[in-house]
Amino acid sequence: MTRTHRTPARHASTTAWRAAPRNRHRAATATLRQGENGAGTVRKTVLPGGLRVVTETVPTVRSVSFGIWARVGSRDETPSLNGATHYLEHLLFKGTKRRTALDISSALDAVGGEMNAFTTKEFTCYYARVLDADLPLAIDVVSDMLTGSLIAAEEVDAERGVILEEIAMTDDDPSDGVHDLFAATLFGDNPLGRPVLGTTETVNGLTRDRIARFYRRHYDPTRLVVTAAGRLDHDDVVRRVADAFAGSLGDAEAQPMGPRAGRREIRTAGRVEVLRRRTEQAHVVLGMPGVSRHDDRRWALAVLSTALGGGMSSRLFQEVREKRGLAYNVYTYTSGYADCGVFGVYAGCRPAQLDDVLKICRGQLDEVARHGLSDEETRRAVGQLAGSTVLGLEDTGSLMHRLGKSELCWGEQLSVDDLLDRIAAVTPDDVRRVAAEVLGRRPTLSVIGPLNDRHTARLAEAVT
Repeated sequence: MTRTHRTPARHASTTAWRAAPRNRHRAATATLRQGENGAGTVRKTVLPGGLRVVTETVPTVRSVSFGIWARVGSRDETPSLNGATHYLEHLLFKGTKRRTALDISSALDAVGGEMNAFTTKEFTCYYARVLDADLPLAIDVVSDMLTGSLIAAEEVDAERGVILEEIAMTDDDPSDGVHDLFAATLFGDNPLGRPVLGTTETVNGLTRDRIARFYRRHYDPTRLVVTAAGRLDHDDVVRRVADAFAGSLGDAEAQPMGPRAGRREIRTAGRVEVLRRRTEQAHVVLGMPGVSRHDDRRWALAVLSTALGGGMSSRLFQEVREKRGLAYNVYTYTSGYADCGVFGVYAGCRPAQLDDVLKICRGQLDEVARHGLSDEETRRAVGQLAGSTVLGLEDTGSLMHRLGKSELCWGEQLSVDDLLDRIAAVTPDDVRRVAAEVLGRRPTLSVIGPLNDRHTARLAEAVT
């Protein structure tokens, strides 16, 4: 599960973008996918200076979702800068040379629009959703935030308290915090193991100058992708974006930065981490290394995850909740990064039920690792995954997000039919192979809850 942290639109930002002369080189435009009667047509333009603009036309709606994506996340931070990406996300709403923080939020409120942002471990996104007639306003406001932000010292100090409250809010929600604990347990001393929000100590140590340097380094146009989906004209979007970024594109010959790549081995299997809290439930994540988002096996792993814990008919839901009533919430998830991945099982239960829940979950993982899924389970999971994929793309916001993530993470735009074909191509043998490899690994365990010494001593059995 990719974890995101959203900033309400009232949390605004400030900083100076380095100026450059208007670029006279020609933009390069390509049609990546041609839809029938224009619907679903995806076009991409690379502006001089390396800024990418990708749009999808949906003429049957009256809204447009617009976003700017930055190729920077918490994994790009040093230990002392942990939380800087998310801090900067807040600050870009706090005012520009042209607008105050109130101007930014009221501009979209006045037209009934929505504006927000989120930070992940590998990218950040700022977006707005408006009526089609108000797209020029959305482009102007969001682009102004990224190119004209002030990052004023007083705003850095004021927003620090807001972020510390956000960290405290996460700490108060163990069903959320256990995923941060699991990342730290699995990845160890690695940027992927650090919380996106940072810690109280690192956030208190971030100064205006350090955040501004981080901004100048990572918010270069070659690292940015602009996306829009809805009732729009691609050429008009490109013209408006080019105007909004005028003087900010730098070197005309600069090329867009490609997707992240690499290969990382995770070597912390078998670890157990317990955070004792006075909660009503014990919250647990049991998991192991998965596959990267570039690995072709990710489709089979997604089918496997769906069958194991992706719905009411899944094995874990049936065994843990329906048959035994041991937990209200139990599910599996996968997270794919550029160079590695995660497969995990989450459950929340009463502490007295923890041993039984872990025994059932580990038993099911071992069973599927040895024998795979039945053909019927695979068929049902393929259908469920295909249906949920399509239903998740039924609004302009989802389409805009898919455009941005696809361009940043893969450098390609798959059609819905392409996605469905790849899911449908997964065979029972594909699932058995990926189950044997991934589920056959020694797991790692993280727990938050009111555990006593007896509970804690028994946890090692779940990872041996």
